[in-house]
Amino acid sequence: MPKTPLARLKGHLEAHNPRPYQRFFPVCYSTARSLVKRLADKMDVKIRPHDLRRHSPTYASRTEISLEVISKIILRHQGLETTQIYLGG
Repeated sequence: MPKTPLARLKGHLEAHNPRPYQRFFPVCYSTARSLVKRLADKMDVKIRPHDLRRHSPTYASRTEISLEVISKIILRHQGLETTQIYLGG
């Protein structure tokens, strides 16, 4: 994630302190799917929302985002073990 959006995301997390069960972006799957499809069509690429779900934690793990934030906030996994499997290590 580029530094400016990352800083904004960190600020939002600190200000709102969301719980693992809360949606960070209150959007249903069908809305997210149509948004991703529309943007992908504009860029002439094939991508699905789940592709972003796989990419986001991988990218986050390469930055300053902790495994716990990736697990509980981004992926909403029950345990860190699941996230570690997801990230391949």
